[in-house]
Amino acid sequence: MSVQEWPCLASEPLHEYRVFRTRQDRRRSPRTGREHTFFVIESPDWVNIVPLTAVDNTPMVVMIEQFRHGNGEITLEVPGGLVDEGEEPIGAGSREMREETGYAAEQVLPLGQVSPNPALFNNTCYSFVALNCHKVGEQQFDGSEDIQVRLVPLADIPALIQQGKITHSLTINAFYFLEMWQKGVTSAER
Repeated sequence: MSVQEWPCLASEPLHEYRVFRTRQDRRRSPRTGREHTFFVIESPDWVNIVPLTAVDNTPMVVMIEQFRHGNGEITLEVPGGLVDEGEEPIGAGSREMREETGYAAEQVLPLGQVSPNPALFNNTCYSFVALNCHKVGEQQFDGSEDIQVRLVPLADIPALIQQGKITHSLTINAFYFLEMWQKGVTSAER
């Protein structure tokens, strides 16, 4: 027997916060016929972008360090954020990179997309690579951001992930997509 979709019997909005909403869904198991309650976090789509530049002909990633309130730690990650209403993900990625790093790219290409946590979230995270990045201005923080730019050799990324210095799952996912792109595997082939 194959897995089937669970019919939604009712959906009720619960709470609204600055960056997400919650809802409660009532669904029926097609296998047992029993009803169950599930909670969903409704969030705008997310983006992350891997900005690539060069220093003395060495490929570098323009990364950011910032304090993350969820785990209470300073993280090393790629720029990213929310896709604003009416905004295309590729534009959001370029905007977030510019705001968080002060860098812009000659070219931005899609790498892939994932469902960050389909057990709870209803959104998609899009990953991009930004090629031939260069500094075009100062960082433009929103009121709650405190970000330090760090240029990291691209060749060091696997070791930083292995050593636990890069722990943000969506950043690791973006580097996986980048590796596949560098190998010539497109998202259609995955």
